[in-house]
Amino acid sequence: MNQPFDVLNRYLFDDLHARGELVQLSKSYQQIIANHDYSEGVRQLLGELLTATCLLTATLKIEGEITVQLQGDGPVGYAVINGDHQQKMRGIARVTEVTEAYGLKALIGKGNMVITIRPKQGEPYQGVVALEKETLADCLAHYFEVSEQIPTKIWLFHDDEKQMVAGSLIQLLPDGDDKEQQVSDFEHLCQITNTIKADEIFTLDAQTILYRLYHQEKVMLFDPQAVTYQCSCSAEKCLSAISQIEPSELKSILAEQGNVSMTCDYCLTDYRFDENDLVVFLSDKKH
Repeated sequence: MNQPFDVLNRYLFDDLHARGELVQLSKSYQQIIANHDYSEGVRQLLGELLTATCLLTATLKIEGEITVQLQGDGPVGYAVINGDHQQKMRGIARVTEVTEAYGLKALIGKGNMVITIRPKQGEPYQGVVALEKETLADCLAHYFEVSEQIPTKIWLFHDDEKQMVAGSLIQLLPDGDDKEQQVSDFEHLCQITNTIKADEIFTLDAQTILYRLYHQEKVMLFDPQAVTYQCSCSAEKCLSAISQIEPSELKSILAEQGNVSMTCDYCLTDYRFDENDLVVFLSDKKH
């Protein structure tokens, strides 16, 4: 059965002090890993990071951009996902040595997760948390605990054969005075959500999954939000970067290579510019 994926669903539990999210990704994930010769372990890590970023972005009450980066001393120097409030995502992993390893610790080594939020209005915000937990899901939950003081549980799924990733989030809502009841509600929902199976999340639509999990609860489901892959590279941005190069250096490159070429790290699109394209930048009096 062909189910609609590349979609994020958000929902509230009417009688419980918690909210939830479910994200299922196929094409957007496939486009991020396309053209890159990643090992299965690196594909899995990048897929988990993409899923986690989607879930994190949906918890924000702002319009703007978000960057979630893992950096460390392991064979993957860094992995990063850039996204925004419209769930437009792109990402890349920088592999510094060939590895067939799996898992956060084996790939990133000792390092940090850096979360940068750039609102359309207001000052940017950056949070850093050490990658001290065994899994990315637990590291992100730790981030919420440290930076927001909000109990959060995250589940991340990956299927390399289907080239699909998915994830779920349960977050306590501190919307009352009965702290003990809030924690009880949160733990109850976490226990239920923990029963979800990979074959369900990769084959069933969100409504079916939510009914299977929470049919005894009152769930208010918001309109689904599409998740798309969108690289922000363009010829205009390349030309803007080239404009910063000294005319004499540009002329030297053109003389040696016949053109100036730039390749996007994310999507690997090649941009090539010949002398006619760059004539405005070749004058010593360029502005």
